[in-house]
Amino acid sequence: MTAVPPIDAQTAARNQRQAILLAIFTMFCFTIMDACVKGLAPRVGVVPALWARYSGQMLVVFLLVLPRLGQTVRTSLPVLQITRSVLLLCGTGFFFFGVSMIPLTDATALMAVSPVIVTLGAALFLGEALGLRRIMGIAVAMCGAAIIIRPGSGVFSLGSVLPLIAACCYSAYILVTRKVGHRESVWTSLFYTGLVGTVILTAVVPFFWQTPDLIAIGLMGMIALFGTAGQLSLIRAYSLGEASMLAPYTYTGLVFAAFWGFTIFGEVPDKMTALGALVIASAGIYVWHREMNSK
Repeated sequence: MTAVPPIDAQTAARNQRQAILLAIFTMFCFTIMDACVKGLAPRVGVVPALWARYSGQMLVVFLLVLPRLGQTVRTSLPVLQITRSVLLLCGTGFFFFGVSMIPLTDATALMAVSPVIVTLGAALFLGEALGLRRIMGIAVAMCGAAIIIRPGSGVFSLGSVLPLIAACCYSAYILVTRKVGHRESVWTSLFYTGLVGTVILTAVVPFFWQTPDLIAIGLMGMIALFGTAGQLSLIRAYSLGEASMLAPYTYTGLVFAAFWGFTIFGEVPDKMTALGALVIASAGIYVWHREMNSK
């Protein structure tokens, strides 16, 4: 077997920058998808929205990899691929149900516990280092999330439990994705996440199906598009950078969610929510600045 040459410092720094930008773009895509789900759920229900997300991704990926389909479907890690796909399906499903019940910003804020779980899990199971700057970034970002959530407020309703469960599933998915890393093609990983979700949901969706109108069809298309784009960028981000280093940047999803919630659904974040979002964004920028200057 040919040895893989070590990555030089310049290449490592470039990979880290790319990973950070991809992580932010991932949150941008996913929050647009979540906003579409919130708009679609009252029209056709949550399960058809889930089915649109996965079947749409499967269709797009299938068309893109068709010229090399045989190579794409081959995997040396079938158990890990199926495990990560089921974890993502569970995380997406719990979150979709949650976001249909509570404000978009609140659901996203509850989901923000995921990076802490990822960072701790990466240290425990992947052997990644937890430097002081990373610990500080996570701690400050979590303080911002706590400001938004405000224990004892209406966010902690029955609907808020679902995003918390989704956060646990999603964190496990991220860790398994990191474990797969460079050993599998990004397209192979994307193919299996779409395939597993589509097979399971296609068997379930007939029991929940409601005929969509033109607006619902458009929303389904957007869910498929942005869900696929976000999934691809996420896989690439965690293949280029360490999970614990990227964790703070997932908090940018709070800012995006607050924006979509306000512009689309008229959900006006209060002063505490705005303060929490600012704290989270500042923590992410600080960690990025320190990481880049330490190279």
